[in-house]
Amino acid sequence: MNSAKEIAEEIKKKLPIKDVETAVILGSGLSGFAQILEHQQSLRYKEINGFPQTSVSGHKGELIYGYIGAKEVLCLNGRFHLYEGHEPQTIAQVIRVLKDLGIKRLIITNAAGSLRKDMAPGTLMLIKDHINFSGKNPLVGANDEIYGCRFPAMNNAYPEHLREKCKKIAEKLKISVKEGTYFMVLGPNFETAAEVRAFGILGGDAVGMSTVPEVIAAVHCGIEVLGISVITNYAAGLVNNTPTHQETLEEADKASLRMSALVTEFIKEEE
Repeated sequence: MNSAKEIAEEIKKKLPIKDVETAVILGSGLSGFAQILEHQQSLRYKEINGFPQTSVSGHKGELIYGYIGAKEVLCLNGRFHLYEGHEPQTIAQVIRVLKDLGIKRLIITNAAGSLRKDMAPGTLMLIKDHINFSGKNPLVGANDEIYGCRFPAMNNAYPEHLREKCKKIAEKLKISVKEGTYFMVLGPNFETAAEVRAFGILGGDAVGMSTVPEVIAAVHCGIEVLGISVITNYAAGLVNNTPTHQETLEEADKASLRMSALVTEFIKEEE
């Protein structure tokens, strides 16, 4: 198995990376952001030795390098889910590749179901915390001290200063955003109505099947995280509906322009 450092070196040979500090992971149906990058070059995941592959509709499976203004940006157009059969450590490896490429800030987006009646489909939710209900953790196994300590703290996984900056930008752009706690389940099935009620009682505001493994791995190796959920549906039982993946993709596409504008301006204003 190729090490994270070996994979990073291969990527550097294939893409003209100079001084990239920001990466964006795109969730289901949110690939439109990738088209914003200027002077872009792309690399299919299958062209990178040792890199995992995506298998879900709405995840193209390509690494895109380009610019937003004067800022270099890497974009992962397609993510890896535990329900596809990927091991959590595989997701950690991908994040460590980003670390070895020089990434200091990671913007993670996802499509999620609302656990609150006052948070309708189309809402952009800044993630302020998460609940890992998947039963999986990417840090299980031998710890590599090169990347981080054995027992990393997670109480500041989504730094307040990044969320406050994002809220100010949203206000300037007249984009409505909310804040909430992301509740991760393993999937791939959508949740039962009873589960949805339980997740709300436990403190969740939105539910999804991704993001948390990447965040844990990023925090472990010292990468700051901004998380944004695009609310694509009401979770089962909140209203009279039956969630589908097609609905997820359609609603994410509708919100993609606002999410892209928000992330673009955030990157432009980075120090």
